[in-house]
Amino acid sequence: MHLSILLFFPLVLATLGAALPRTVAPAALLVGALVALAYSVLLLFDFESGADGLQYVTDDSWIEELGVRYTLGIDGLNLWLVALTALLFAASALWICLRPPATRRKLYAFHLGLAETAVLGAFLAQDLILFVLFFDLMLVPFYFLIGQWGTGDRVAATFKLVVYTLVGSLLMLAAAVATGTMADAGADGATSFSMAALAAAPLEEDPQRWIFAAFALAFLIKMPAFPFHGWMPDGYRSMPLPVLAVFSGVLSKVAAYGFLRVALPIFPDAVEDFQTVILLLALVSILYGSAQAFTQTNVRMILGYSSVAQLGFITLGIFALGQAAGPQGALLQMVNHGLVVAPLFFIAALLVERTGSEDIREMGGVAFRAPVLSTLFLIVALATLAMPGSANFAGEFLILLGLFNTKLVIAIIAF
Repeated sequence: MHLSILLFFPLVLATLGAALPRTVAPAALLVGALVALAYSVLLLFDFESGADGLQYVTDDSWIEELGVRYTLGIDGLNLWLVALTALLFAASALWICLRPPATRRKLYAFHLGLAETAVLGAFLAQDLILFVLFFDLMLVPFYFLIGQWGTGDRVAATFKLVVYTLVGSLLMLAAAVATGTMADAGADGATSFSMAALAAAPLEEDPQRWIFAAFALAFLIKMPAFPFHGWMPDGYRSMPLPVLAVFSGVLSKVAAYGFLRVALPIFPDAVEDFQTVILLLALVSILYGSAQAFTQTNVRMILGYSSVAQLGFITLGIFALGQAAGPQGALLQMVNHGLVVAPLFFIAALLVERTGSEDIREMGGVAFRAPVLSTLFLIVALATLAMPGSANFAGEFLILLGLFNTKLVIAIIAF
């Protein structure tokens, strides 16, 4: 299976849709998203779970002078995240087919297709520079989706999103270049940005620290985590709800995935040095996100701040070093959260259509007017609380299990 088909098909169809009549563009996007979804499902069934290393590898030369290669691959770390991405973007494409935007449908569909390709590329990339480029590319479509089709003060929202994420992205790009040039991980000491090669030839501890700090800052901004979440309130208020579903469902997971794919294997010494700091930031994110969610009356802000808390929990699992249960629980929780929060945003959008307001104080009696939607919202919302029997319960249990064996006090507070 050639992963480039999965990677670029949504963008190709969305671009083709831009050349077709405006009524056809959302349908073209949907076809591309469904093909990507079907391809990801085939990967789930064909993947050899007992095999070591990457599968379905695509490895071609790209910028030979700099040692950058076009390398894609699938393993147990990104398999389910790729499938989650394809599923949520297909749902978003179906949404805009049923409820197309009033203006610029072609551009709307194109930017969603570009966003899917960027997210899939970040998950599939096995070259550090390629990962950084796809990570940075994710900003472009969401800048336009908020700026053109957002609500409220969308200008301020896009400005904050660009400033925050651009600072982190530029630092990460510089850190990635420094990593490859300093590591001499290629054959005969040549420059290489292969993640596997960089993990096998780690840098000295001192350069690891500042390079890891740059990567960590970019990831914490994108998640977002306290106190790097300044773009989030305006961004979540302004973003169209169906776009917010995929943003919260998968884009924030790219940052958490970056810790697992890049930071832990390539900068192991720095990760140990910064472990306590990151865990404390994650713990504060849980407490802050939960407290803010309780004080909000706007439904999208309630879901947004609860996501901050959930991502804090995921970060705790990632940095439960030396315990397999922690990262395993974090990965499971990343998929679980995406499967839960995206439907919540879609259902919330339907409830807002019924009531004409995003303020929960003005949704009184909605259970009588929309009993099915209200029941679905309640069921999915309970799943986010990690009720016993839910997948979220299993993920959080594994995270706490790993954390109890490494940082007992933090685990008790998080519990």
